[in-house]
Amino acid sequence: MYWSYTATFLQYGVALLLFPFILRILPTETVAIWTIFTTITAFVNLLDFGFNPSFMRNVAYVFSGAKELKSTGLLVVEEANANVDYGLLKGLISAMRFFYSRMAVLLCLVLTTIGSYYIFTLLKNYTGSHSEIYISWIIVCCINSYSFYTLYYDSLLLGKGLVKRVKQIIIAGQITYLLTAIVLILSGFGLISIVSAQAISVIIKRILSYRSFYTTEIKDNLQKNGQKSQKDILKAIYPNAIKVGLTSIGSFLVNRSAIIIGSLYLSLQVIASYGITMQVLAIISGLASVYFSAYLPKILQCRVQNDNHGIKFLYITACLLLFTTYLIGGASLLLGGDWVLSFIGSKTTLLNKSLLALALSITFLESNHALAGGILVTKNEVPYFKASLLAGSFTLALLFVFLRYTNLGVWGLLLAPGIAQASYQNWHWPIVVIKELHIKANDIRDIGTSYCNRLYKSIKG
Repeated sequence: MYWSYTATFLQYGVALLLFPFILRILPTETVAIWTIFTTITAFVNLLDFGFNPSFMRNVAYVFSGAKELKSTGLLVVEEANANVDYGLLKGLISAMRFFYSRMAVLLCLVLTTIGSYYIFTLLKNYTGSHSEIYISWIIVCCINSYSFYTLYYDSLLLGKGLVKRVKQIIIAGQITYLLTAIVLILSGFGLISIVSAQAISVIIKRILSYRSFYTTEIKDNLQKNGQKSQKDILKAIYPNAIKVGLTSIGSFLVNRSAIIIGSLYLSLQVIASYGITMQVLAIISGLASVYFSAYLPKILQCRVQNDNHGIKFLYITACLLLFTTYLIGGASLLLGGDWVLSFIGSKTTLLNKSLLALALSITFLESNHALAGGILVTKNEVPYFKASLLAGSFTLALLFVFLRYTNLGVWGLLLAPGIAQASYQNWHWPIVVIKELHIKANDIRDIGTSYCNRLYKSIKG
């Protein structure tokens, strides 16, 4: 948990730690371009199309002793401490390389063509250095393509159970990113500083990931065993992977399309304030979900063992910590966010308090139903992919109407996804989980009281 909280804070919070340098030194227009780059990087992850968690889950099955891979349902291994089928693992690694190499080439083509045209369109009204933005964009294209090609390293490490090592690698990479970015920003390299620091960070993380997984034992066993059918492995993985991918598209449309579309209708100054606000909220959201992420392997174990009581306990605890984190983080942001930005001399401000309160509410509801969805997908089923796509499409339609035919401005950026999610997803999936786990008010009270008592004893001790 300690490694997870630290890694999650740095994963989301490096941007927060860089704010005093970025917001004080870089012009507001450049901050807006940086926000757009961040959104494009998030879009890149959509090309994974749900294969990364599916690959990770199947790597875990192999290291648990599975001799075959299934497309749906839970795979139960009866034999304790079963041997690893390295032929199956070798075929799975080959399948991952096959998938990610081709998708990385596609990504590079999309970024250098459609992406470059989009950046060129944005720069028509940009008053800063165009060459700085174009150099930064070239670095973004290269490092995102490389990062995507090597994404399967994450699946290998997590599937093998090296969760703490993954968190340590994230921490090492993020600290490298932070220190490199600070030095380069203070040296006057502008936006190039941030994307260069990101590139160095990614390379270091991939080198550490490779060395952590490919031990001498793993290499020897892979070399000794013949490879099982790559085609059969992909056929077993792709059904649920496609569903998770469609869900990711819907989630992106809900959470990220506002910046892409909004930048075509609103000024870069407004987009900068919106982008900074949403990045801070992403930090709160990430910290609020740490407990669930850290205990997800335990939830999967409970699911395989049909231990609904264990799942109920972990889910309620995760929900209580989610609510507490949002309550404390949201109150701090509303009361002290503007003061902090003013103290560091930021050229970019947060959204006003009314908009900020609305954004907090919408983000909390999103995080809450995502938690319920995370419980449901542990059954190796993806019941929410259609609803996610519909919510994404509804968000796009509302954004277009609000921005083109009304004067709502930033209100429209927030209301579009808020209305789309509140129509179904915000309330439906939590209700499904509550009914499935037979959760009652007494369960929430008892678990909440238990943790309050433990916290009190810890502080008193």
